[in-house]
Amino acid sequence: GEKMRKVRLGKSNLWVTQIGMGGIPIMRLTKRDGVKLVREVLDLGINFIDTAHVYGDSEEKIGEALEGRRNQVILASKSPARDRKSFLEHVNLSLKRLRTDYLNIYHHHGVNSREKMEKIMGPRGAFEGMIQALKEGKILHPAFSSHHLPEAEELILTGKFEVVQIPFSFVDDEAKEKIIPLAQKLNIGFIAMKPMGGGLIGDARASFRYLLQFPQIVPDPGVEKIEEMQQILEIVENHPGPLTQKEKDRMKKIRQDLGKTFCHRCDYCQPCSEDIRISLVLVFPSLVKRMPLKEALARCEEAIEKARDCSECEECIERCPYHLNIPYLLKENIAYMEKLKEHSLLRP
Repeated sequence: GEKMRKVRLGKSNLWVTQIGMGGIPIMRLTKRDGVKLVREVLDLGINFIDTAHVYGDSEEKIGEALEGRRNQVILASKSPARDRKSFLEHVNLSLKRLRTDYLNIYHHHGVNSREKMEKIMGPRGAFEGMIQALKEGKILHPAFSSHHLPEAEELILTGKFEVVQIPFSFVDDEAKEKIIPLAQKLNIGFIAMKPMGGGLIGDARASFRYLLQFPQIVPDPGVEKIEEMQQILEIVENHPGPLTQKEKDRMKKIRQDLGKTFCHRCDYCQPCSEDIRISLVLVFPSLVKRMPLKEALARCEEAIEKARDCSECEECIERCPYHLNIPYLLKENIAYMEKLKEHSLLRP
C-alpha cells in the first residue's frame, strides 16, 4: 500500500487513496468477518471507506473496526431521506453506528429522479438538514450519489456539493461524456461506484485497467474477501499505462454480451409484492454466457419460475435507478429459459 497514489476529491481537499472500499458486501458477512475485513483493508493502506444508512448492518461493522483508528480514515455514508427531519435522524444514526462524532463525507443517497431531487432541494427538504449538520460539524463535506445523469448534472451545477458518486465502469461509461469533465472543471470529487458493473463484469483486471485511464476519479469496489482487494491493488499499482488494442476488444466483447439494459443487481427494486427475486431472473442471460447451462439453471430456475407470478404492478420500475422495464424483462427471460431448455433436450 506504500505505492498507492492519492487523489484529491476536488474542493473538499480530501486526499484519498486511489481505491476506496464500498460498504455493500460487508452486509453479507458475519459480524466477526466484516470487522476483520475492514481492518485488513485499512492495513493494506486504504484510507477511504464508503457505506450508507440502508446497507444493513454495514455501518455497525465498520464502526467497530474503526475503534482506535477513526482518524486514519476518510469516512462516507449516505441517507435516502427526502425531508429535513428524516435526514437529520439518519445523520445521528450513522454517527452512532459508526461510533464517531463526525463524517468526512455524507451523501444524499440515490437521487435518481427529478421528483426526489426537487423534494431534497426544496423547502424543508433534506438539503436543509445537510446545511444544519454541516454547521454543527457532524458532516464536513456535502455530497450526493445518483444513478441518473440528468439529475446528477443539475445537482453538480448548483455548486452546493463537493463530492459526487456515480456508477462508472467500462460497461456503464456514460459519465465520461459530460459528468466527469464537468466535475473536474467545477473542482468536485468523483467517486466511481459499481466499478465492476455491480459485480457483473467478473474481470477485475479489465475493470480497473479501464478506470486507471481516469486518474482523477476514485473507484470504491465492494469486496467480501481481502484477496479481492489485494488483487485490485496489484492491478492499479503495477499495471499503469494506456489500454492495449487487445484490452479494448475484450471490453467491447463483454459490453456486447451484457447488452444495453442490464441489471446492476443493486436490488433497489425490492421488496417485490410477489416475492420475485428480480435480479436473479435478470442476471440469467449473462450467467448462461459465463457457465454451463446446468449451473446457470441451478442458480436461477426457481426464481424464473416464480417470475410467472408477476402482476405487472410496475412498482419495481419506479424503484429501479435505471428504470428498466422489469415486467417485460421477466417475461423475456422466462421465454429465454424455456427456449434453452427445449434446445438442450433436442441435443443428443
